[in-house]
Amino acid sequence: GSPITTEERRLRDKKHLNDITAARLPPLHHAPAKLLSIEESIAIQIQQKEAYEEMQAKLAAQKLAERLNIKMVSFEPEGEAAMRYREVRDED
Repeated sequence: GSPITTEERRLRDKKHLNDITAARLPPLHHAPAKLLSIEESIAIQIQQKEAYEEMQAKLAAQKLAERLNIKMVSFEPEGEAAMRYREVRDED
């Protein structure tokens, strides 16, 4: 027999595998894994840790505000109340 190329051999093996089993690999939804340097890995881990801690702090503040029944309202020191005070003081 004549020697077959690697491409023909791969196609033959794939066809044979298709005849044997219906199992298929699921399609990749994400990019394949890639190697990172230690520095890149550490930088990514630090970034993820900071994002996680920030989210935890926001959640803790929200739970504390709910437990203490604190309502956040806007505060305008130069707003309407300050103007009424000045008007009353000016009349005296």
